[in-house]
Amino acid sequence: MTPPLPPSSLVRSRLAAGTAFFVQGLLFISLTTRLPQVQQKWSLDELAVSGLLLMVVLLAGGGSVVAELVAGRSSSAVVVRLGLVAATAGFAVLLVAPTFGVFVAGLAVYGLALGLVDASSNMQAVTVEHLYGRPILPSFHGFWTAGGILGTLVTLATADVELGPALLPLLVVPVAALAAPYVRRDRLAAPGADVAVPWRRIALLGLAMVLFYMVDTAATTWGPVYLDGTLDAPTGLTALATLPYLVATLLARAVGDRLVDRHGPVWLLRISGVVASLALAVIVFAPSWVVAVVGFTVLGGAVATIAPLSFSAAGALAGGDDASAGERIDTVDAVIARFNQFNYVGALLGAVLTGAVGADDLRLGFAVPMVLVLGIVPLATQFAIIRRRVPGGTVPDLTG
Repeated sequence: MTPPLPPSSLVRSRLAAGTAFFVQGLLFISLTTRLPQVQQKWSLDELAVSGLLLMVVLLAGGGSVVAELVAGRSSSAVVVRLGLVAATAGFAVLLVAPTFGVFVAGLAVYGLALGLVDASSNMQAVTVEHLYGRPILPSFHGFWTAGGILGTLVTLATADVELGPALLPLLVVPVAALAAPYVRRDRLAAPGADVAVPWRRIALLGLAMVLFYMVDTAATTWGPVYLDGTLDAPTGLTALATLPYLVATLLARAVGDRLVDRHGPVWLLRISGVVASLALAVIVFAPSWVVAVVGFTVLGGAVATIAPLSFSAAGALAGGDDASAGERIDTVDAVIARFNQFNYVGALLGAVLTGAVGADDLRLGFAVPMVLVLGIVPLATQFAIIRRRVPGGTVPDLTG
């Protein structure tokens, strides 16, 4: 019989998966907060920058597909490390690029890595959650937010540092993360095992993911522009649309596990949808930039648990709630990789729809997610699959 996983190893596996999320948030926000420097260095207009972002999103979607294929033949631990290596290489290339063509190539590699790490880190998180036997996905996404906050602070602290080799020390973090004890798994699934997956219900959960990333991308992409162009915030303070949003998101995710345990996901998500809509209303009708910042802060706390609970519910529907979850882990990994695609659909909607509707007035742009986010309220019932679970029997040692 495979020996049970010691509690200390379980904690290390949880921290390892959290490390992958942290690195992802650190690199992604470090890049997006330096887009003005990218624009200046390569003399790009807004349309060109939008095209680069579109390329990154599309390649990330491709990376998520690759993650499913590789994880099916090995494990998500292999995919995480592959993604971290690719992210480090791509980021290094775009930092030291001597020509614009080389910069685009580095950005393309990073985009592919983004999808690899996105999908595999969530596979890791779902597996660890099943080993714990209770909902803990919000805390994993909290690691991503913590990385994003650090990335924002680093950008603010090095605002005078040009985009280039001077920023290479940032890549020590993803290189160090390669040594983390990610969860592995033996090939426990029977060859040719056919596990029924309720794709219709998973699609409804995916719709909730789309709504979250639509709001999240709108806030982080257009928030600073809204404070600057519409509400005349002082120069240098437009980042306050993003930083308080991320801090509130981190705090909400830190307590999210306990809130789900105590009140259940349905109650929490219904509250989230209503409060998020009200927060966006504050943003839309804000008479000053200070009031808008309050709205962004409340918004970050309101929507924080939607994405992690979506992954948790998708993993449960894929069969991870069963006592024999190890026998279905291939299916769970495949479902999580495909489910991750909803991330990029929402990101495109948040960036494109908000910008298109708000081309003349961003108040109208933010009115779109203000209305659509209420869709979380009826979708909340789909999350009833998440419950406080008690693991049965021994837990196989999956670390390595």
